[in-house]
Amino acid sequence: MTRLYHQGVLFLQSILLFSSTYSSLVPNTDNCCILDDRFGEYCPTTCGVSDFLNTYYTEVDTDLQYFEGLLNQIRNDTTTTTVIVTDMQQVGTKPQAAPQGMKDPTQKSRTMLDEITRYERTITENERIIQELQEILNSNSQKITLLKQKISVLENQCQQPCKDTVEIQEFTGKDCQEVANKGARTSGLYYVKPLKAKQQFLVYCEIQPSGAAWTVLQRRLDGSVDFNKNWIQYKEGFGYLSPTDTTEYWLGNEKIHLLSTQSTTPYVLRIELEDWSGHKSVADYSTFRLGAEKDKYRLTYAYFLGGDAGDAFDGFDFGDDPSDKFYTSHNGMQFSTFDKDNDRFDGNCAEQDGSGWWMNRCHAGHLNGKYYPDGTYSESDTTGGYDNGIIWATWRSRWYSMKKASMKIIPLSRYGDNDDQQFSKDGKVGTQGRGDF
Repeated sequence: MTRLYHQGVLFLQSILLFSSTYSSLVPNTDNCCILDDRFGEYCPTTCGVSDFLNTYYTEVDTDLQYFEGLLNQIRNDTTTTTVIVTDMQQVGTKPQAAPQGMKDPTQKSRTMLDEITRYERTITENERIIQELQEILNSNSQKITLLKQKISVLENQCQQPCKDTVEIQEFTGKDCQEVANKGARTSGLYYVKPLKAKQQFLVYCEIQPSGAAWTVLQRRLDGSVDFNKNWIQYKEGFGYLSPTDTTEYWLGNEKIHLLSTQSTTPYVLRIELEDWSGHKSVADYSTFRLGAEKDKYRLTYAYFLGGDAGDAFDGFDFGDDPSDKFYTSHNGMQFSTFDKDNDRFDGNCAEQDGSGWWMNRCHAGHLNGKYYPDGTYSESDTTGGYDNGIIWATWRSRWYSMKKASMKIIPLSRYGDNDDQQFSKDGKVGTQGRGDF
């Protein structure tokens, strides 16, 4: 491109030289060496050239202007091309600023690649989010299906109008016996307010035709309630009270304390048991009291009144160690739960047995234990191999869990007014570390 430029310049300079030197000459016999028509404008002298230039000056001038413009354009393009080539040679070294008004092609390509990469990442992230949302949608759809199935089952079970109220008897008193003394003759739910209680609370009163009334503290029937609760739950009570006494519950240590310590008249504690063959038995204790929370709800009683279930609260000799009976007695024991260990064992009996109770090391009677259907269980059925069922070792083996059990109290003055109690006379049947193991 540079060579073409120089050749064009030389040619134009030659023409311009002839034009400026001889443009004023008029051919005649004096200045034209040869006047021959054969040469015409091609006369080897300047005569013909002069004629030619005079004839075609306008057209040649236009062409020259065109060539000059073309050369200027070529010069500009050459300069721009040189800059671009220089920039390309310096790619990978120090970045060069693009000429004014021009974008660096390499930088522009890089920007485009970055944009493409960013879009690809955005698409990938959106696809991931869509997949997660789809999984959530599928999970929710399954849950909705299950809920619809449960709704259908409940609708089938609720053919009869549901009762949203519970019948609570109108009589009140400091305990169930006072309620009966005021004229109540129907067993059911009553509000009572012991002398030191700040407010009344609901209990189930078991009232006999004679007027003797038991205040029920605990009920085990079917294993529907989990008795593995913490200290606060045993303090406040848990489970469900029902007017027909067909539910499981623990009345609450604080309520039992207020009931059993409110007067100088002692209370009798009755333990009622039923095995899986339908046999029933009782164990009665005189002057039952439950201490305050500051004394860890300590269990005390004066003596065993009797009952064919035997005196498991006094401990039981399992035949493993001479100290078995001493370390499984319950009189004077504080209450223990898995989160408050108040027993005499190095470990935590309540945690091992999965329920709160007046543990020693650990027990011979345990009515808050795990519910085992069909009664009989073994070490392999338990966690850790401990006898953790609903047991009363002086009536049935520690590896036999009762079908039903309850605890209830009555003032000693009304004890013995049993109108409908009939009990079987079954004989009692009954490894180191824990006294009962």
